[in-house]
Amino acid sequence: MTTKKMNYGEAIGDAIVLEMRKDPKVWVLGEDVGLYGGVFGVTKAAFHEFGPKRVLDTPISEGGFIGLAVGAAAVGLRPVAELMIGDFVVFCMDELVNQAAKMRYMFGGKLSIPLTLRVPAGAGTRAAAQHSQSLEAYFTHTPGWKVVYPSNPADAKGLMLASIRDDNPVMFMEHKYLYSLEGEVPEGEYLVPLGKAEVKREGTDVSIVAWAWDVHKSLAAAETLSEQGIDAEVIDLRTIAPLDKEAVLASVKKTGRLVIVNEACKTGSFAGEIAAMVVDEAFDSLDAPIKRVCGADTPVPFSPPLEDAFLPSADKVVAAVLEIM
Repeated sequence: MTTKKMNYGEAIGDAIVLEMRKDPKVWVLGEDVGLYGGVFGVTKAAFHEFGPKRVLDTPISEGGFIGLAVGAAAVGLRPVAELMIGDFVVFCMDELVNQAAKMRYMFGGKLSIPLTLRVPAGAGTRAAAQHSQSLEAYFTHTPGWKVVYPSNPADAKGLMLASIRDDNPVMFMEHKYLYSLEGEVPEGEYLVPLGKAEVKREGTDVSIVAWAWDVHKSLAAAETLSEQGIDAEVIDLRTIAPLDKEAVLASVKKTGRLVIVNEACKTGSFAGEIAAMVVDEAFDSLDAPIKRVCGADTPVPFSPPLEDAFLPSADKVVAAVLEIM
């Protein structure tokens, strides 16, 4: 398999173009996704190849164009909708939570909702409280949605291809801090299955579970820990709904310790759900309390020093591991 160096945003755009070439039912919509290519430039190549009929600029009305996307999916199209900023998901909660998530169930499986919703999310870009949240837990709590949150360009491409082809609504979260991250990405057809985690680093002493940008912080922490004789295993969930329970439980049963890293505010974050699942299903394997390294329970600050204090860091992960060793 040949590869090409791409950044995270280019890899997502490449996947969208490939699916649009393959399937005429795939189309793109959102604010400024046409000539401008979206606020992060992801759809620029799609617009240049397919034009405004399949890459549709919408009014500034998230509830309106997400409602359009849900209806289009219900009648057989495969829309890829982009929210300019993930925080704006709150403007279309009825369309997403009460309609897209429930329609297949309420119609007895007689229709599908193959909607892919692109959600640029996360902090670290000095974008302040209304443009920096990581709201994945809203949708892991909503049966009917799949939630994807890749950490690197290759996974971003493979998961996007799998998301567009899925017959269920998929929330495809893209960490804004990672858009410029470069890596080798397989060319052409390349799928990463939804619901499968990846062990990024093997270890025997402690399991560190993370997703998106926090995977990179966890790997940095693991290197620091190795200098102190602690062998950390790092798991990238990649998809958080459905959760790859088997991968998490297998790691915990091997190491006996668990640290979960997630930049969302700690209270009610998906880190708590993972901790509860491990206590329910592998309590006897634990040799120490589970630790969560999460964002603070505050709005995301605009001040750079305060935003850095809000976020998880490699040093905070190291400290959590040392506390339970």
